[in-house]
Amino acid sequence: MASDHLEWNALVPKTVKVQVTDGVVTLQGTVEWQFQKEQAERGLLPLIGVRSILNKVTLNPKPSAAGIKIKIENALKRNAETEASHIKVETSDGTVTLHGNVRSWVEREEAEHAAWAAPGVAKIENRLTVSS
Repeated sequence: MASDHLEWNALVPKTVKVQVTDGVVTLQGTVEWQFQKEQAERGLLPLIGVRSILNKVTLNPKPSAAGIKIKIENALKRNAETEASHIKVETSDGTVTLHGNVRSWVEREEAEHAAWAAPGVAKIENRLTVSS
């Protein structure tokens, strides 16, 4: 039943596999995007009998051009909730590090979402601080 739910979810690729033992669901496999990993787990939460979910899905983004940093910065600029001029973006081997100050926790979260939306991102280190 859990595997059917994953199969029916168009946002979860076929590379994600599920195993259920005594109400504990274990997700394994690889995905290209963070939202796919999150969606695999979210899609199983409503199932009756699920006591916990171990999400062991790993991110394996497609290699992308050196423009990851530019794409993230452009996404930050397009986002009305984010003051992009106060955010510094660093990239290295699929890891994005965000530095700087933001006005609110919402702005901090929006900056992280913008970074996850860039192709090739496997890990985010959000070092943004909230200051009024």
